[in-house]
Amino acid sequence: MGPALLTANDVSKSFGEIQALNHVNLEIHEGEIVGLVGSNGAGKTTLLRLFSGVYEPTSGTMTLADGKHVKEARQNVGVVPESTGLYSRLTAWENIRYHSRLHGLSDDIAWHRTTVFAQRLEMLDALGRHTKGFSRGMKQKTALLRALVHAPKVLLLDEPTAGLDVTSARTVRSLVRQLGEEGGTVIYSTHQLAEAEAVCSRIIIIHNGEVRADGTPQSLLELTGGKNLEEAYVMLTKDKARARQEDQKPMSKIATWWQSFFTPRTPMEVGEDE
Repeated sequence: MGPALLTANDVSKSFGEIQALNHVNLEIHEGEIVGLVGSNGAGKTTLLRLFSGVYEPTSGTMTLADGKHVKEARQNVGVVPESTGLYSRLTAWENIRYHSRLHGLSDDIAWHRTTVFAQRLEMLDALGRHTKGFSRGMKQKTALLRALVHAPKVLLLDEPTAGLDVTSARTVRSLVRQLGEEGGTVIYSTHQLAEAEAVCSRIIIIHNGEVRADGTPQSLLELTGGKNLEEAYVMLTKDKARARQEDQKPMSKIATWWQSFFTPRTPMEVGEDE
C-alpha cells in the first residue's frame, strides 16, 4: 500500500437540516482503485466533492499527504462528474484543450496525452467532432479524456458508466483497471456492486451519510458472512435508505404555484361508463 494521498478526518457535511455525511474517517492511498458504493442519496457525490475541494466540510478536515488543504492540489485531481458539463458547440478536442490550458499545459503536450488515451477509448476519430451530437457514451469518454489530460495523481469518477451501453461501459472499466495496473489512484463512485467488485481492489460502503464498511471484497464477505457482495451489502444497510438530497429541497412559492397551475386535476371518481 502506497502513502496516503487524501485524508478525511472526522468529516461531516450538512446542507441546512440535511446531514449528507456524518463523521467520516478515510485515507486514500497511492495506487488504490477505491469503490464508493451506496444507493442514490447515500453521500457518495458529496464525498467526492469534498475530496476535490469543491465543498468545504461543515466539521472535520480534508487534507493532503503533507497536511495541506485539498484546495491547494486541485491541479493534481481529475474529475468526471455525473453530468459531463461539456460545451456542446465545441469539438471534443476543443473541450479538452480548454481544460488543459486552465492547467497550464501546452497544446502539444495536451494533444499527445489526449491521443494516447483516445486510442484506448477507441474515439481518436471523434476528437474533431462537435459534442452536441455525441451519444451519452461518447460524452462520457470525452469527459474522461478531459480529466486525464493534465496527468492527475487522483482520478475521481462519479457514476462513470451510468447510462452507457454495454460496450462503452466495458471500455471505461477496462481503462480504469489499466490505470490501476500502472500505479494510478482512482476513486470510483457507483451503486452497481458487480461493477465495483470487478474494478476495485477496495470497497467503501456508504449508507445514509455513514461509512458502514471499508475493505477488500473478500474482507466484506468475511465481516458479514455473506455468500456474495450483494448479501454483504444488504446486511450492512438494513435501515431504510433516505431520499436523494435534491428530492428533499422544498420548492419556492412560485414553483409550487406554477406546478399546480399546469398539473391537470385527476378526477376523484370515475364511472364505469367513462
